[in-house]
Amino acid sequence: MARKERADNADTANPGRLKQIALTYKMTRRADSKIGLVLAGVGIVTFGVFLAIGFLIDHPVYLGILGFLLAFLAMAIVFGRRAERAAFGQMEGQPGAAASVLQNVGRGWSTTPAVAMNRSQDVVHRAVGKAGIVLVAEGNPNRLKTLLAAEKKKMARIVVDVPVHDIIVGNDEGQVPLKKLRTTMLKLPRVLTGPQVTTANDRLRAMGDLMSNMPLPKGPMPKGGRMPRGKMR
Repeated sequence: MARKERADNADTANPGRLKQIALTYKMTRRADSKIGLVLAGVGIVTFGVFLAIGFLIDHPVYLGILGFLLAFLAMAIVFGRRAERAAFGQMEGQPGAAASVLQNVGRGWSTTPAVAMNRSQDVVHRAVGKAGIVLVAEGNPNRLKTLLAAEKKKMARIVVDVPVHDIIVGNDEGQVPLKKLRTTMLKLPRVLTGPQVTTANDRLRAMGDLMSNMPLPKGPMPKGGRMPRGKMR
């Protein structure tokens, strides 16, 4: 019975994975029309090289099988990278794109989206990890300076001796492109222990954030509705 259940679960999971791959390919193809040709080229060249080597050393079957497996691996790697690039291209410039990246940085990071926001929808997100506190801002750089300064001043009363980094997402000088945000955060030096990260997180959560402190009406927001002035930062 247990084996049958595992087999049924595997059969159910496989179509789901295939469907996900197909959706990812369609999404990538919209941004990268040459993805099919590139993958085919990578596969054919990789397989052809190994097959040629196989004929040279008089082992075409073994090298052909190895070439087929490595061609599939190479295609998967290239597809993954181009799909990631296409996804970042579609996300870039969209509100909340940085928050989506932060929530997938990896283990050891706790993310709180939209801890500060203004009327122009410039927004600051917060991530806490062994590197300390990272404030990630997206929007107009000039307006973001005010938001970041206010958030740092507020946190200074709550957390002490915890390093605070600020990152503005963008493609201009001094900014970090969205596709490099995760890498940039992972390169930050780790200076806190696990218990220190937990303590900092608990204090910041007790302080609250924009979304939890804001009195939102029940149900969908009416058209033309505006955020309350008293709660804006």
